[in-house]
Amino acid sequence: MEILYGLHPVEEALKAGKRSFDHVCVARERQDQRLQRIIDTCRDAGVSLRVEPRDHLTHLAKTAAHQGVVAVVRAKTLLDLEDLLEPADGKRFLLALDGVEDPQNLGALLRTADGAGVTGVVLTERRSAPLSAVAVKASAGAAEHVRIARVVNLVRSLEEIKKQNILCLGLDERGTMDYDEFDYTGECVLVLGSEGDGLHDLVRRTCDHLMRIPMGGAVSSLNVSAAGAVVLYEAARQRRAADRSQRPLPEEPAQPKKQKGLGS
Repeated sequence: MEILYGLHPVEEALKAGKRSFDHVCVARERQDQRLQRIIDTCRDAGVSLRVEPRDHLTHLAKTAAHQGVVAVVRAKTLLDLEDLLEPADGKRFLLALDGVEDPQNLGALLRTADGAGVTGVVLTERRSAPLSAVAVKASAGAAEHVRIARVVNLVRSLEEIKKQNILCLGLDERGTMDYDEFDYTGECVLVLGSEGDGLHDLVRRTCDHLMRIPMGGAVSSLNVSAAGAVVLYEAARQRRAADRSQRPLPEEPAQPKKQKGLGS
């Protein structure tokens, strides 16, 4: 069993319906509408509810940042890469993380991926932050909705993705193209590297294109979660614009014929 804590993570896990809940603990000392909404959702879903002292929740969560709610759940079931590659209603738009080890960064990227319309996220089994309570909290519950696959070998997985005619785009400070010069309206996977070393050499060589974020200050790069947000939302902007341009224009309403009458 795993622990989830915080208002957004627990509420989103209840909404998503993808987790099996053992029980939810709420703090006896907290009484407000936000917590009441979770209590009502638990009752509607038939999830066991316990009212406990705040100190007990702090002991369960191993942090005081639980906001008065802690859930004991089964681990999130992750997908296989093949699941992410199944044809979707729209064009496939993937995010692959090459060794992001900070759970705060992982959570922030999952939150951005959900907001930007990413259809699936690829994580590695080694050198990758676990999908822990800290990561889920940092995602504000978005981790419960994003489709996630874990893979053993990222290079082989990217090769499989490329066989599906999905462009592989690496973000690297040594890239030759500015991120906003690229056309993201087709099917693509954005690959982000680790916090310290960026993309591994083999991963970098596997990418079809390497892009960079131009920096106007003294530092050479952004934090990986900030950089990911910049590029993902540029891609989302382009894809929305392309989608709008392909929609048929609404028909003009027929103009009523001018009626002849007195004074005409």
